[in-house]
Amino acid sequence: MINDIYDVIVVGAGHAGSEAAAAAANLGSKTLLITMNMQTIGQMSCNPAMGGIAKGQIVREIDAMGGYSGIVADKSAIQFKMLNLSKGPAMWSPRTQNDRMLFAEEWRIALEKTPNLDFFQDMVKSLIIENNRVAGVVTSLGLEIRGKSVVLTNGTFLNGLIHVGDKQLGGGRMGEPRAFGITEQLVTLGFESGRMKTGTPPRVDGRSLDYSKMEEQKGDENPQKFSYTNTPKLSKQMSCHIVYTNETVHEILREGFDRSPMFNGTIQSIGPRYCPSIEDKINRFAERERHQLFVEPEGWRTVEIYVNGFSSSLPEDIQIKAMRHIPGFANAKVFRPGYAIEYDYFPPTQLNHTLETKLIENLYFAGQINGTTGYEEAAGQGLIAGINAHNKVHHKDIFTLSRDEAYIGVLIDDLITKGTDEPYRMFTSRAEYRLLLRQDNADIRLTEKSYNLGLANEERLLKVQDKIAKSNQLESFLRDTSLKPGIINPILESISSAIVDQAYRSAQILTRPNMTLEKLEEIEFIKEATQQYSAEVKEQAEINIKYKGYIEKERDNVAKLSRLETIKIPDNFDYENLKSLSTEAKQKFNKIKPKTIAQAARISGVSPSDINILLIYLK
Repeated sequence: MINDIYDVIVVGAGHAGSEAAAAAANLGSKTLLITMNMQTIGQMSCNPAMGGIAKGQIVREIDAMGGYSGIVADKSAIQFKMLNLSKGPAMWSPRTQNDRMLFAEEWRIALEKTPNLDFFQDMVKSLIIENNRVAGVVTSLGLEIRGKSVVLTNGTFLNGLIHVGDKQLGGGRMGEPRAFGITEQLVTLGFESGRMKTGTPPRVDGRSLDYSKMEEQKGDENPQKFSYTNTPKLSKQMSCHIVYTNETVHEILREGFDRSPMFNGTIQSIGPRYCPSIEDKINRFAERERHQLFVEPEGWRTVEIYVNGFSSSLPEDIQIKAMRHIPGFANAKVFRPGYAIEYDYFPPTQLNHTLETKLIENLYFAGQINGTTGYEEAAGQGLIAGINAHNKVHHKDIFTLSRDEAYIGVLIDDLITKGTDEPYRMFTSRAEYRLLLRQDNADIRLTEKSYNLGLANEERLLKVQDKIAKSNQLESFLRDTSLKPGIINPILESISSAIVDQAYRSAQILTRPNMTLEKLEEIEFIKEATQQYSAEVKEQAEINIKYKGYIEKERDNVAKLSRLETIKIPDNFDYENLKSLSTEAKQKFNKIKPKTIAQAARISGVSPSDINILLIYLK
């Protein structure tokens, strides 16, 4: 196999690499997945969970596009929660707690069942570059493996450096070696690189904890799932627990600040803003008397516990001493202390929307190498990189998702247009069209695109078409069915809503605050008419009716802004000739090379007057 020429070579088998390899292979490319350790394919390096705010939407999108993350998450789930149900549907976000070992096992099984996919265990130390085009990789064993395209998904392994107090260890994860050679080569080729930091909390022995001193957090009573396929629903769930730090814990942690690599200058790179270490939290938010921690089980058959919120790079003795003053942790036994890790990344403004690099043809970056944090963000990038690597070598059109089509589109556009100097994490607030990009309609938005690519099969397409048809049918019924005062007023009174003195359409009543389709189904003939529909169809119809005006307004905004997407900027456009452009705009345009006026307008530091000047010139 070493003498074969692969269509796509994927370097790294984390979440980005696994999705990239699966996508390319399922599309028909002869694909090779190279990893330093075959036992850690799809490893959950940090918390044992998938989804969450905006991240859950990404997992649903990956599933609708034919990716594996949602299927693997469902098969390894130990708890399911739909977050933000007290808010509007744009904010609802699915999340699973997962069995860490089962998650990795399911990923490996899924990949090994994928046709066209080969595996090789070794470290890639350099790329083969010929005429500014990637032509393969060279491994630490000195093997040259030829490939028409390469997707780099190196995670935290590029020159990874682990910090525990004043100790430093070379590694990409605790107990695993770092990768070297690729950064140095890419820099000589003209790439800009930087350093980022992330961290992980201690793992403890669950048998040593007193859960009676903690607040139990159960899963949803009627758990859903990520995948639109027939993955199993949870019939039993494990509980998580919530507990809080206190001033004693904070005082002990402060004792170790002089030995903290974060505060003594050893670590200079930037960590994730929205997932700070415990020492960073008590330093930045000194006025707070406590911080929330989530005590999360690692799986069905292990006693290992993940202490979410207690990420730390303090000396291990300080970590353990402080932890034992947390309620329920007095006798805690630590399996492994928390640590920080620094690693190389490449500012993503050096990429196109396909995630192909601008400097080297057929070379793609996905995941933490692009400055992101999170399994879901990495997996979404891997999917897009894998699709485009396949399309490029088979002379097919590029594939991208726009900001109004998917959170994945928002993520990639943010990265390549704005760049990032701190680990990028997705939030619903980053999407200007989040009411269109809900978790419940990812299949409606993306399945047809996936089918046209060749990833989703006809069965999935027919399933989503049936969902759309039945949702429309139910909406029509509710818009056409009248409810007389004598029928609806008792229900309105039960939710403290104003009663009516004439008949109203069911859809009109449904738009009222606190009114739900479930409440309307207390009316016998409504229940008889709706019982033929699945919960999924009912949810879709209810959202479409309740938020019709807002959804239409967002679609109007998309239509207005999409006109700017049609105004293309030539690749070789000379911005220096436009004397009226601001100096900052010229610098940003020359660096990022926006493809359209709309992308140019999203670049930080570019003013509306700069865009008007460009528009006038291009027209």
